[in-house]
Amino acid sequence: MPTTLIRNADVAILWDAAAKQHAYVANADIAFEDGRLVFAGRDYAGPAEETISGTGLMVMPGLVNIHSHPSSEPMNKGFTDEVGTPGLYNSSLYEYLPVFRADAEAVPSCVRVALSELLLSGVTTLADLSMAHPGWLDLLGESGMRVCIAPMFRSARWYTKNGHVVEYAWDEKAGEKAFAEAMTLIERSEQHESGRLFGMVVPAQIDTCTPELLKDSREEARRRGVSWQIHAAQAVSEFHEITRRHGATPIGWLHEQGLLGERSIIGHGIFLDDHPSTPWHTQRDLDILAETGTTVAHCPTVFARRGITLKHLGRYKRRGVNMGLGTDTYPHNMLDEMRLAAYLARTQATDPRSLTTTELFEAATTGGARALGRDDIGRLAAGCRADIVLVDITHPMMRPARDPLRSLIYAAGDRAVRAVYVDGQKVVENGEVLTMDYRAAAAHLHEAQKRIEARVPELDWAHRPAEQIAPSTFRWS
Repeated sequence: MPTTLIRNADVAILWDAAAKQHAYVANADIAFEDGRLVFAGRDYAGPAEETISGTGLMVMPGLVNIHSHPSSEPMNKGFTDEVGTPGLYNSSLYEYLPVFRADAEAVPSCVRVALSELLLSGVTTLADLSMAHPGWLDLLGESGMRVCIAPMFRSARWYTKNGHVVEYAWDEKAGEKAFAEAMTLIERSEQHESGRLFGMVVPAQIDTCTPELLKDSREEARRRGVSWQIHAAQAVSEFHEITRRHGATPIGWLHEQGLLGERSIIGHGIFLDDHPSTPWHTQRDLDILAETGTTVAHCPTVFARRGITLKHLGRYKRRGVNMGLGTDTYPHNMLDEMRLAAYLARTQATDPRSLTTTELFEAATTGGARALGRDDIGRLAAGCRADIVLVDITHPMMRPARDPLRSLIYAAGDRAVRAVYVDGQKVVENGEVLTMDYRAAAAHLHEAQKRIEARVPELDWAHRPAEQIAPSTFRWS
């Protein structure tokens, strides 16, 4: 296979195996062939059929996103920016999530929009937590991205009839059937012709799954050697529901059931027994997460919109919890999510030293890779997958570039991303996605949202129009 060489990059973020951390390396060469890195360091002396000048570039590993909902969230732009149910502690899950949903025709455009935004912000590996939909695997294959397919299943759906009580409609047989179908879909993903898809077992939420379904799914994940993820400790109402059912916090109960471990991921993990909104007598949740090696998938934007946040990313890291990052909502921009994660952590700690950019980048790369059971992504070293991001350090928003990663995260963002490679294949060039028509998908989604908005009153418990639930910024005339 032909070898591609990025020659003499101004700076590269390479993996220092001895120190077990990323490091800046000036005047670096990166060579790859057949989807893998064959060299990452200085003074490459091997063959190269294609040479790319590294002048003016920072080369960094592709970002690893362990929690996202591409098939639904892009539709919510303009709907859920400012909504939260007062009677349910400002969560938007129970009252609004069911009414602003993409229909089958809109789902492919949702996925293309989300994946395009992710690629443009340097994400090369994504965990896609979605309900199964037609053509899902081929759509992910089309993107050129490395995707962990995570078909969600559950024993119940939640709803509210009054805006202050969450109720559950149970159908255990349907949950078992959806679980079996998810396992079949995971098997199909691993056989997909793209070679970039793999699976994860995902019972959707701690409060919508029976204990039996949770245990069976965790055991199946262990048997298959894949990761297991669940939404838990994501809402105050959920925290109270689990303590009412089981006399334990969500994290405490999952631990009692033997469900936590190094391949377990908690989606969000905000409301622990020492969170100010959910104080509980045990004061053990954070230590449990650290001791069991469980990962927390931190997605700050979706909660910050509702005045909610993790307390706080730096504290979790200091206690030894493996942290990964995700984009639970629009925009699917990992660099924006990283910036907000840093600022919220420091604000919550009232301490600018509470979270370093080093720790933040680890969460977005090796922390996520660890959660997925991968040591060949999220880092640049010989033998790893050729998942590479080229950043233009001559971009005005990158200047001055004394510390180029900080300039990227805190100033330039995706505007400075010049190119992205997955498995050595270029998928982004000069701000354009090469594998999907981002603009056409966004235009289609714009039209589809009008259709979704029209049906809101029939789905809402109080039959309110969308404009009443989510008023426009200004009055239209």
